[in-house]
Amino acid sequence: MANINWYPGHMHKAGKEMRKIIPQVDLIIEVLDARIPFSSENPMLATIRGDKPCIKVLSKSDLADPIMTQQWQDYLEQEKGVKTIAMTTDEPDKMRDILSLCHKMVPVKASGDERLEAMIMGIPNVGKSTLINILAGRTIAKTGNEPAVTKNQQRIKLDRGIVLLDTPGMLWPKLENKHGGYRLAITGAIKETAVSNDDIAMYAVDYFRDTYPELLKERYNLTELAEDALPLLESIGAKRGCLRAGGRVDLDRAAKILLTEFRDITIGRMTLETPAMMEAELIEMAEIRAAKEAKLAAKKNKRHNSRNQP
Repeated sequence: MANINWYPGHMHKAGKEMRKIIPQVDLIIEVLDARIPFSSENPMLATIRGDKPCIKVLSKSDLADPIMTQQWQDYLEQEKGVKTIAMTTDEPDKMRDILSLCHKMVPVKASGDERLEAMIMGIPNVGKSTLINILAGRTIAKTGNEPAVTKNQQRIKLDRGIVLLDTPGMLWPKLENKHGGYRLAITGAIKETAVSNDDIAMYAVDYFRDTYPELLKERYNLTELAEDALPLLESIGAKRGCLRAGGRVDLDRAAKILLTEFRDITIGRMTLETPAMMEAELIEMAEIRAAKEAKLAAKKNKRHNSRNQP
């Protein structure tokens, strides 16, 4: 995947504000996409959260593989101070349970006499604004399918002495993990103008073939699945009538159908990553980072030596 501009100026400002505010809050609520709990997690949060309690909300859980959602909850809750809750935007009562969970995680403020400050964060189009409106009992945050709806921070008074600090939905200016970029694009967290549909559809179909082959066969009436992504996407396009003159498959149309039918669970409930994949990718990223640092250090050393030679 080519490098994408992830609103870097906006992200830099929001990141600075987040670092400044976290020491002042009692608790963090991070809204994640249940289909990509790792890729939708803000990488800055792990480094600056410290020992602050954190509720990780696995939103859109009705779109995700329920077995994998439970695996992710079990995995995430191994971290000290982290609790998870899986929900959908159609479960307002379950969403309101977050208020009780806030008090359980900050027991010194459980009486409600003392204000409990919570910061809520999440990438664009993850369901954060819907959650805020239900917790507040009124429409405060704009909702929509377009990424980056929330622009500025706002403080929202909730019941039981809880004040919610909303942060702009933000992506990060540079993704070290190329897999995360693809998964964010597959779920629609990135504006479609930023990426090529057929590029991300081929990444998606590769994963679907290996992880959910029966769902793919059933949806597109395929008896066999091609081993390579391009012929597999072409066979899906042919089945759906995405043909140009001369019988060639229109890859862009086929890609849009595949991505749309993933996002609205016409294919079925799927999760795009597992805890084991996450751990492997973290190791890979650490190795890439170390190699880059070593290369940079070697360059600096070479320049230093050349300057000091007689």
